[in-house]
Amino acid sequence: MTTHRSPKPLADPDRPVERAVTAALVLATLAGLGWIVGMIYTIAGWPL
Repeated sequence: MTTHRSPKPLADPDRPVERAVTAALVLATLAGLGWIVGMIYTIAGWPL
């Protein structure tokens, strides 16, 4: 006979690896947005 166990949650907020991954994703998003804003600023500054 098998025992029935409740499934473990996939993401535990107390684990430092997940916090590091989240921080890396936030920093990458901010860097990407900064790059896009810089490209728009550069293109807008070109004489047409």
